[in-house]
Amino acid sequence: MSVNFQQLKAFERKLAKLARGDFEKFCEAAAKELAARLLGKVIRRTPVAKVDGGTLRRGWTAKTHAEAESGSGKNAKEYAESLSVQKQGNVYELSVINPVEYAQYVEFGHRTRNHEGWIAGRFMMTISADEVDQQAPAILERKLFNMLKEAFDGN
Repeated sequence: MSVNFQQLKAFERKLAKLARGDFEKFCEAAAKELAARLLGKVIRRTPVAKVDGGTLRRGWTAKTHAEAESGSGKNAKEYAESLSVQKQGNVYELSVINPVEYAQYVEFGHRTRNHEGWIAGRFMMTISADEVDQQAPAILERKLFNMLKEAFDGN
């Protein structure tokens, strides 16, 4: 039986590279990809009222109400890439919010102005988050497979 120690050393170097920093980068990239997918879904699901002309929809990728009104926000993927990922123990977090004041009322519903009726919520964030939660394992598995394939196929 023969053993090629050069191949074992190369394998060891690749494992060390993965352990050093690639996994950290992978986790941050995965969090941003999931955020981009969430934003894409929630933006498509957000209604555009004739009164505001899409302020609420634009608000998902704006940092302030003024940016939401001016339309100077970014597209979902660009915005997700610009978000900072916070690591808390083994958890990677980032926040997807809509700073438009009335976003929560459209999401969850509200009383009418005369307080005699109820406008049903649209649940655009709730439904979108549930969909991404269901898809996340497959997305992460594919992303991890690609990272490992790249690490062990490349030099």
